[in-house]
Amino acid sequence: MMNYKVINKETYYRKGVFRHFTQDCKCSTSITARIDVTNLARYSKENGSKFYINFLYILSKVLNSRDDYKMAYLWQTDELICYDRINPTHYIFHDDTETCTPVYSSFYPDYKTFYKKAAEDIEKAKHSKEYCLDMESHPNWFDASYISWLSYDSLNIELPDGYLYFMPIINWGKYRNENGCLMMPVSVRLNHAIADGYLVANVFRLLEIEIEKF
Repeated sequence: MMNYKVINKETYYRKGVFRHFTQDCKCSTSITARIDVTNLARYSKENGSKFYINFLYILSKVLNSRDDYKMAYLWQTDELICYDRINPTHYIFHDDTETCTPVYSSFYPDYKTFYKKAAEDIEKAKHSKEYCLDMESHPNWFDASYISWLSYDSLNIELPDGYLYFMPIINWGKYRNENGCLMMPVSVRLNHAIADGYLVANVFRLLEIEIEKF
């Protein structure tokens, strides 16, 4: 089920920024930073749950917490819209073929429901080697990609010049021990028309808050 509201571009609180970065300077903005996942890793181990799915739930909850992260542009009608909910597209890596299969998981605010459904989605995807990415049928899905082989320091996602793609693109890597804390690199990319440095940085702040609450 996909619902959205149309944003009035004349009364949009970021009207000037939106106009500038959709007409004069079409670009995106991204930040890579490390977040403390010590408590989340400990919780996952003690409860026998998967850290990956737990983080995916927290990430989805954060991105659904405010409208700025749920925006999209309908080029057919030149409309700025905000979805009522966005969901993660994540990936299963196949060691034998060194390829990925996209996994579409719906976001459920209830943790147990999300965990059960996401785990089922992952198991199903393990039996397919197809790169069946279908963005047209999943417009309110954001990209959530785990780079499991590296605890990296920076990452940049390039999109075609002028492409007004507003869904968040999130990557994260291996966590590593730094002074007794498990620190994990996370990269957040958003289109500059709907997000500035504050809104990108705010994702990290909200992730840390939700991890502690979790």
